[in-house]
Amino acid sequence: MGTGLRSARTARSWSQERLVREIEQYARRHVADVASTASLRVYVSEWENGKRAISDRYATILRQLLGVTDDELRGGEGTDGRALADGYDELLSRIDSASSVSATMVQAFNDQTELFRVMDRQVGASSLVDQMAGHLSALEDALSFTVLPTARRPVALALAGASTLAAWQAINSGAIQRAWRHYELAKKAAHDAEAPMYLAHATAEQAYVLCEAGRPTLGVDLVRDAQRTLGRSGSPRLRAWLYAAEAELCVHAAMPDDCRHALDAAARTIPPGSEDRDPDMLSIFLNEAHLARWRGNVLALLGDSEAVTSLYGALEVMDPTFVRAQAGLHADLAQAHLARAEYEDADTHLRQARLLASRTGSVRQRRRVDLLSSRL
Repeated sequence: MGTGLRSARTARSWSQERLVREIEQYARRHVADVASTASLRVYVSEWENGKRAISDRYATILRQLLGVTDDELRGGEGTDGRALADGYDELLSRIDSASSVSATMVQAFNDQTELFRVMDRQVGASSLVDQMAGHLSALEDALSFTVLPTARRPVALALAGASTLAAWQAINSGAIQRAWRHYELAKKAAHDAEAPMYLAHATAEQAYVLCEAGRPTLGVDLVRDAQRTLGRSGSPRLRAWLYAAEAELCVHAAMPDDCRHALDAAARTIPPGSEDRDPDMLSIFLNEAHLARWRGNVLALLGDSEAVTSLYGALEVMDPTFVRAQAGLHADLAQAHLARAEYEDADTHLRQARLLASRTGSVRQRRRVDLLSSRL
């Protein structure tokens, strides 16, 4: 007990004192009652040392602040509280309820996913953990008790999209095991929906978990498997996205030639024009400007001097609502300037990247910023 809280806190490089201040600020923003500062200091210490159980009231606050589920917060001691279907009457009741999932309800599920997607890119996923868990639970229940394939496919497609989003949010929150489980759920749902585009996207994003875990070569293999899954049937925008993802992972796998080949393939494949959203794959945002930013990121990792030009061009046209992506772009620029020994410029972009990463609660971006800062 308490190890989950300690892990989530240290993943954000927060001291116990910082966590106490965050709890107090949360209470002021939400007009909530919490203990005094001195008592909170004792609570945090006792929570982490297993001397005091985290009450439901404080657990709600901590989940919002740290972007973790209840199980993760309490170190795996919690349960999801859902009763299993017991007996024929209850089973049939659930099947009858699921049969009423109409096209309107599926659209409502998708609209909810879209809302979470917008909120995630603007303010981060930490405050969405409870809502996202409830959303996935509702979709899983709807799919589990929907019988006929024609009714299952749209629900499965909605679940595949939502699970992939939840997985990417988990990566950015530093919850790698949760991310892996969500990607597995997304792939199963995509299989059920007979949707190779969704399957390829979830598979390729899952490769980033392997990269973060120190297995980039295995990640490259997984991205290439996603490309084979998609074949030539998928949209050009998604194929370009897969090539760009392959290029990024090849850098981390020390495969520079393969990286450049993949970058060239992405440039040949991306549709022209300013439109960035794939109508058949709503989680894909990619146009030539976005690809220029991705190319700059990869070239910066390679130490190529061309990266700076590409990244500043991307910065000029960056959509300001993509706050976490802006954090990544400033980190890319810092890395590119460091490769050229331009330390003052690198420091300027690192400060901006740190600020934006803090706004969105991205553990992944903060970790990268800290690593680059150590090189100044």
